[in-house]
Amino acid sequence: MSEHILKERDDRVLILTFNRPDKKNAITHEMYTALCDGLDEAAADDHIRVVLIRANGDAFTSGNDLKDFAAGLQDAEKAPVFRFLKTISRFEKPIVVGVQGLAVGIGVTMLLHSDLIYATPEATFSTPFTNLALVPEAGSSYLLPQAIGPAKAAEMLMMGEVLSAEEAEKAGLVARLLPANDFAAAVLAKAHALAAKAPNAILQTKRLLRKNHTVMQDRMMEEGQLFAELLKTPEFMEVATAFFEKRQPDFSKF
Repeated sequence: MSEHILKERDDRVLILTFNRPDKKNAITHEMYTALCDGLDEAAADDHIRVVLIRANGDAFTSGNDLKDFAAGLQDAEKAPVFRFLKTISRFEKPIVVGVQGLAVGIGVTMLLHSDLIYATPEATFSTPFTNLALVPEAGSSYLLPQAIGPAKAAEMLMMGEVLSAEEAEKAGLVARLLPANDFAAAVLAKAHALAAKAPNAILQTKRLLRKNHTVMQDRMMEEGQLFAELLKTPEFMEVATAFFEKRQPDFSKF
């Protein structure tokens, strides 16, 4: 595992924790690999019934670490992020997620492949893909409209508007808001409560809930191809250059 992804077992729950709080838990290629390895381990272990994904610090994740991400674009379609998306989208056991602070980009889209999402009242959710000259990923162009409605999804995916925790709960993206002062313990208790239930009934219920996701898998492949293509465009190069020069990207010349 990576020092930035902590793994621990708590009875029948496997806990994967983002542990890069000084960078708002921005995700690197190494971290994606560690997440995949953890999910693969949980899938193969009959003792593990639930995976809990959570974070240390005041943010869930600020999304991809742009510097690390840009350095690994030689073969984008084989990048660890795409392995992670395939792994989490096909994962058969339930996934519980605890979101505190900001969740950006893949920090939101991974929730669409999870089962029970809990958040603090201060949490925020944003998908600024077009701000980065990119398209949505993880099947979110299909799943997010189903989760929160087409109008609000368009506002998030096209305009990059931020969804508050209250809006996320009301829309159904988040199962419940939990107090920030006891958040970690409360989310872990939810994971243990789920793990204590009849395992086959839980697995079959998850399968039924996601039975018609073949369309989503096709959409995710289409998104991935477009995403990889757009990473090579002058528009994305402008975003990367602006990031390193600490300025706003200028798309007026395109």
